[in-house]
Amino acid sequence: MIQIIKFPFDDKAHLEQAFAIRSKVFVEEQQVDPTLEYDEYEDISNHYLLFSDGEPAGVARWRHTSGGIKLERFAVLPHFRGKGLGDALVKRVLDDVVPFAKQVYLHAQLKACSLYGRNGFVAVGDIFIEADIEHYKMIYQPKHP
Repeated sequence: MIQIIKFPFDDKAHLEQAFAIRSKVFVEEQQVDPTLEYDEYEDISNHYLLFSDGEPAGVARWRHTSGGIKLERFAVLPHFRGKGLGDALVKRVLDDVVPFAKQVYLHAQLKACSLYGRNGFVAVGDIFIEADIEHYKMIYQPKHP
């Protein structure tokens, strides 16, 4: 069973679980500098924690920016990948942000572009480097029937 909760920055218990996942995926697995992973936007971001059968498995956050709503820090622990959890997390966050009627965008690592693409995002511009990892800016452009 999948459960996704949204929690505020001051919910220290959930934040600790989320930061542990981000540390495992970004800092350990992808070798991102911790000073880049944890930033000045943590307290103004909207945080999510995904549980699979009661176990913390994935995270995400979003925040308002001058460019719209930026989705960030999507991560699923390695042993939970390939089970649709990333899609579930993206869909849940989109359900919360689309009603704001602002541009929704993210910086997608190349290996995650297909995840975002099948959820309505389109790559724009050229590849750029962020935290020593190649990314595309992707903008949410849902298909209308």
